[in-house]
Amino acid sequence: MARVAFLGLGVMGFPMAGHLARAGHKLSVFNRTAAKAQDWASRHNGRATQSAADAAAGAEFVFACVGADRDVDEVFGPALAAMVPDGIFIDHTTASATLARRLHAAAAQAGRHFIDAPVSGGQAGAENGRLAIMCGGDADAFARAEPVMAAYAAASTLIGPAGAGQLAKMVNQICIAGVVEGLAEGLHFARAAGLDAEKVIGAISKGAAQSWQMDNRWKSMVEGRFAFGFAVDWMRKDLGLVLDEARGNGARVPVAALVDQFYAEVQGMGGGRWDTSSLLARLDGDASSRSKP
Repeated sequence: MARVAFLGLGVMGFPMAGHLARAGHKLSVFNRTAAKAQDWASRHNGRATQSAADAAAGAEFVFACVGADRDVDEVFGPALAAMVPDGIFIDHTTASATLARRLHAAAAQAGRHFIDAPVSGGQAGAENGRLAIMCGGDADAFARAEPVMAAYAAASTLIGPAGAGQLAKMVNQICIAGVVEGLAEGLHFARAAGLDAEKVIGAISKGAAQSWQMDNRWKSMVEGRFAFGFAVDWMRKDLGLVLDEARGNGARVPVAALVDQFYAEVQGMGGGRWDTSSLLARLDGDASSRSKP
């Protein structure tokens, strides 16, 4: 079993680190809110530390799952210097491809390795150990990291060189944005037409309209419950990455750009912490919908 550090114990990182501990790896953890690291350590017989460098000291694998580019930058340098030579830094944060390429080069210069490895599957996927992981980096480093990531992955795929994992995650978010907006519009239309939403979904979910979002979110959407999974604030961060990248590579993403504006409206309704299915609240003009359980 490996000596591992995990940096960032939010709704994703906390259960992911737990899976690593249950797989038998020796874990040290760091979180900016120290109480959360202490809580994790007490539950999993791990070691809570006061800094990224302390957590990464002597680690063969360092995992990060933090908020954005600046947060990755904050922990990367200290952790890289503290981990063992030839060690691997795996970043599960959804961040920019530009950052991934820069950190990959910095790791190589320091005699270490870097893999950008954003995940899809949400909090439920993290808790159930069923995440899809999209990776960018070198094949040898990926081959070493994949068996460790298997503790919480349904599948890990090496997409290409550094940055390719982040680009693949952008594709994922583009697809989700369009699907959720389509489902929201369909449910809104069904309501306006006086249809029984349960009967409609029961019928169309057996055909080409079926999606994960439909199977898992339609009921909570029509009930105005938006406390499930990925928050609007984070989706807007991700779509911002998409739009920045598209401006550079010439890709045309009009639906993603439009849905980003719709999510801005949801934020204006006070729904920044609602989950992404809250697009229906915008269509219904329902400012009273809240992320109630």
